[in-house]
Amino acid sequence: MKKRYLLSLLSFSVACACQVQAASYPEPVGPSQSDFGGIGLMQVPTARMAKEGEFSLNYRYNDQYRFYSTSLQLFPWLEAAIRYTDVRTRKYSSYEDFSGNQTYKDKAFDLKLRLWEEGFWLPEVSVGKRDIGGTGLFDSEYVVGTKAWGPFDFTLGVGWGYLGNSGNVTNPFCKASEKYCYRSDGNRTPGALSLGDSFKGPMAVFGGIEYQTPWQPLRLKMEYEGNDYQGDFAGKLEQRSKVNVGAIYRITDWADVNVSYERGNTFMAGFTLRTNFNELTQQHLDTPKKAYDPQPQGRFLDSTVTASQLTDLKYNAGFEAPNIQLKGDTLYASGEQTKYRDNQEAVERANVILANHLPEGVKTIELTEQRYHMPQVTTKTDVASLQRQLEGYPLGHEETLQQQRINPVAPERTEQGYFIDGRRFDYSLSPVLNQSFGGPESFYMYQIGVSAGANLWVTDHLLLDGSLFFNVANNYDRFNYTKSGGDSPLPRVRTQIRQYVENDVYVNNLQANYMHYLGGDFYGQVYGGYLETMFGGAGGELLYRPLDSSWAVGVDANYVKQRDWDNMMKFTDYSAKVGNLTVYWQPTFMDQVLVKASVGQYLAEDKGVTLDVSKQFDSGVRAGVYATKTNVSSEDYGEGDFTKGFYISVPMDLFSIRPTRSRANINWTPLTRDGGQQLGRKYELYDMTTDRDRNFH
Repeated sequence: MKKRYLLSLLSFSVACACQVQAASYPEPVGPSQSDFGGIGLMQVPTARMAKEGEFSLNYRYNDQYRFYSTSLQLFPWLEAAIRYTDVRTRKYSSYEDFSGNQTYKDKAFDLKLRLWEEGFWLPEVSVGKRDIGGTGLFDSEYVVGTKAWGPFDFTLGVGWGYLGNSGNVTNPFCKASEKYCYRSDGNRTPGALSLGDSFKGPMAVFGGIEYQTPWQPLRLKMEYEGNDYQGDFAGKLEQRSKVNVGAIYRITDWADVNVSYERGNTFMAGFTLRTNFNELTQQHLDTPKKAYDPQPQGRFLDSTVTASQLTDLKYNAGFEAPNIQLKGDTLYASGEQTKYRDNQEAVERANVILANHLPEGVKTIELTEQRYHMPQVTTKTDVASLQRQLEGYPLGHEETLQQQRINPVAPERTEQGYFIDGRRFDYSLSPVLNQSFGGPESFYMYQIGVSAGANLWVTDHLLLDGSLFFNVANNYDRFNYTKSGGDSPLPRVRTQIRQYVENDVYVNNLQANYMHYLGGDFYGQVYGGYLETMFGGAGGELLYRPLDSSWAVGVDANYVKQRDWDNMMKFTDYSAKVGNLTVYWQPTFMDQVLVKASVGQYLAEDKGVTLDVSKQFDSGVRAGVYATKTNVSSEDYGEGDFTKGFYISVPMDLFSIRPTRSRANINWTPLTRDGGQQLGRKYELYDMTTDRDRNFH
């Protein structure tokens, strides 16, 4: 009777929706997010994928759980989701003086991989896993297929773990080996990575239908789930029906609201906010490119004409401290490109500026881009080929511009040269938000402040840099690890954070950096001073980065001492040797992906490996995850098992009205612990030499 009632209710809703008259959206609204985050119905996933680059923030709640999740479509065939679950029926711990009345928070990471796309006869098929790392409260694996028929999208799949608890079908792997007949209780070490239970234990069939009503903002869902909720972490939950029904309404192209009735006795509601990292754009107020209007100079550079070119290089092409030199039949130009993320845009603008007033007999233009006074790349352009391009090719006689990127070239002695001196002193004032999520003391910890920074170039290679941090507000007084973690065998290299942030004003960093292009494909730097909030010392770095190569390798070595939180101009007795050998790789078979793998010694003098994988989208937004595993045992490390996190790097020209190369970083760190902690160096050579990669900006 209850199932018939639910089906009747869904049919009535469909009928009502069909009568609504409203304008349709110009494009299909696309698949929607599930309760857990990731494309799906409500409790169960579908095989569908969002558009590449889609990023969603999701919130769902009922009487037992609150689900906070983010979902990112990394590739057309790969979806990733990070989820925090607030278990409203349980406290975080029995020690109220430690975690207070905070309810239990569970962290999880999900992946879904598409095996093949939908065809005329075949459904779209995907395989996925929920709760890859964590306590395993919702640990599941599944294989699912989805097929569209008109406005209906049909889904059928099988699941193990949380999705298959009812065991309504026999697990075929159990017949092959008895070890697949049983699954652990899911109570793993928080933060641990475990795949040992995959495809083990009971298996169940699940499925459902999503219906796009004639009123396009409204979609209706119905599903049959394979979970029985008998061993749920929130408690044994009553399930009056395995059929769930719901509706999702798209308010606008970036927001959905949804409601559902699940288990025959529970209402679920929530919303989704979304954007697409591939489609973010911004129109800039920018000076137009100079028109091609050739007015050649004589044999030598005219000071008045060259001064005008230098001004245009600075303000039109974005080259700070521009320099123009003439030697033989080559015109050399250089400067620090600070305006455009797209190198080619700056090169094209500069070439027009230079081509308009070429000295007699010049056959080649060599334009060198610099950063931090270190030459990065020289773009060598054949003048005759450039002139033909700027004049416009006759129809049918188009040709490729004769231009190449080469290692930096600087003439040793020139016949003539003019330049605009760069700024030696600079300062900044910027807001700062430091944050961490999911701690046992408080779900969200933050520090809001203002950083006042200044730097001075003493020579072309020696930089003095410092910043003062003004503490505006923070809630790190709740960080109680100082009370409960005193018996940790690891040195307290990060968990003294509470003592540091109690300072109202402090020197965040004050250091000297000597950096230099060493020739060929090598760059180097040495540095010393207060290197970050908690540590000071000295060190050096060497980077080998072939031009336009998909790989690079670097090494850094440092000797550091811990800064005294009571007087941050002094040091404590703790010191450490810290260093890494790092390989950088951009796989040619994965567009705009960067893999960084480091091996070395960390601040607690533990030894291990850090893996950082990031993906850059068409807008320039870069999203990445990292994890560090060292020789510290899970017991010694504490909750979290190993260091890990997630970050998004956003180019600020998506928000500014004028082009800029600056970026803002948003970091997510689950827990602050002492194992696997890297030195927070402000200047890293790989980030300082991105112009050597044509595609990495």
